[in-house]
Amino acid sequence: MSPSDSLGAGGAPSGAGTRNSLDDRAGYDEHFLGVQVPLPKPHRPDVETVVLPYTHFSVVLRPDRRMATATAVCIDGRRLLEHVPRESGWQFDPRLPESRQTGNDVYRDNSLDKGHLVRRLDPVWGEAAEANQANADTFHYTNAAPQADVFNQGKQLWQGLENYLLDHAATFDRKLVVLTGPVLHDSDPPYRGVQVPLRFWKVAAFVQDGALAATAYVLDQSPDLTRDADRALAGATPGAPPPLGAFRTFQVPVSDVVELTALDLGPLPDVDLMPVVRAPRERWVRLESHDDMLLERR
Repeated sequence: MSPSDSLGAGGAPSGAGTRNSLDDRAGYDEHFLGVQVPLPKPHRPDVETVVLPYTHFSVVLRPDRRMATATAVCIDGRRLLEHVPRESGWQFDPRLPESRQTGNDVYRDNSLDKGHLVRRLDPVWGEAAEANQANADTFHYTNAAPQADVFNQGKQLWQGLENYLLDHAATFDRKLVVLTGPVLHDSDPPYRGVQVPLRFWKVAAFVQDGALAATAYVLDQSPDLTRDADRALAGATPGAPPPLGAFRTFQVPVSDVVELTALDLGPLPDVDLMPVVRAPRERWVRLESHDDMLLERR
């Protein structure tokens, strides 16, 4: 479905004169690894999504939730550019109404961070103009979701996953496809017109020993009421954002991400490096460091 198919109900976005400014974006390349890794899509036919292509990545947005259900980015580790200046501000995507996006009203005057789904530096590769365009493209509200502002070991681990996986893939052409999104659940707490997701997921795909391989991760920002009581009490204050806890990062089977998100991830569950051999409560591996990750076929 294209962005113009059914978005008229939200009204024309402001800045309509720049509507075509992103029309030349090619988006995510499903054949980037030499084998097809399709863009995620909902299993349920009644879930409306809009695919928004950017530079080296695409966003699959759910207008009813005003945020992405999935993103997909191609990372070429050999062509990444360093020292690309950070974009100064976030902006709405002019290709769909602002009412279908989670803008700054949700993040203003509170403790919520605009969490990049496609990490800023991941699509920043190629020629300088191309890399700078990719950098700027990541600063669209469609590529953000509310996250806890607490910086902790779990958050640092989550933010460094792509770097670690690229290093692991160094002997395999340093190419990586990363799919990321929030777990959009009906029970997510409401705040300022949106529901704040409590979990995020990430699936990395790469070629290992000539064959497609994948690993999956879940970031949990649910409040730990034994340690985050103050935040929970603050969340009970009228107008305050919901309480969010310190990030906890897990490596999980790809099939569990499919179950959590109701997304079709194509061939990736079948090439998972973490086979489903244990009960659900036992097979999620809490990561304390990158050394805990399973990155070899078993």
